[in-house]
Amino acid sequence: MWKYGSMKDTSRVFNNLPSCDLVTWTTMRNGYAMHGHGEEVLTHFEQMCQKDFEINNVTFVCLLSACSHAGLVDEGLCYFESMGSVYGLPATVEHNACMVGLLGHAGNLHEAEDIIKGMSCQPNETVWTALLSACRIHGDLELGERLVKQVLEREPGNAGGYVLLSNIYAAAGKWGSQ
Repeated sequence: MWKYGSMKDTSRVFNNLPSCDLVTWTTMRNGYAMHGHGEEVLTHFEQMCQKDFEINNVTFVCLLSACSHAGLVDEGLCYFESMGSVYGLPATVEHNACMVGLLGHAGNLHEAEDIIKGMSCQPNETVWTALLSACRIHGDLELGERLVKQVLEREPGNAGGYVLLSNIYAAAGKWGSQ
């Protein structure tokens, strides 16, 4: 009997396919990533490389997302660096958002902010929200206040920034702060 979301069943089907293409490899990696199996995503990536599959931006979004969900900071940093240096792929907003989330959740808030400052493209709401969420998790009120100002300068109608800042104040016990 098949179980919905069973990576064991999914792996069995994948391993019994007569041939795999980029779509099946990506689907498999995404499944592992969604179910928190970061190490398996990394193993699949290495297998793809050994089989000379074309590595693209989607491959790296999945890879960096898996590293973020599994807390694999060093691995994520290595893969992020290799995107340009080894594979010649420029980092997109999505790749940067994954890295900001990875570093931010690990408590490396200023490194995450450096990623944003070094972006070759304009950071979007997802990138800013990832760092603001990390400020809430780690109670960094000062950085959170500074980031909200930057977000609101770029997007004055962004209510998400106010909500996250409110949560940061609440966590710090500063209910009357503005």
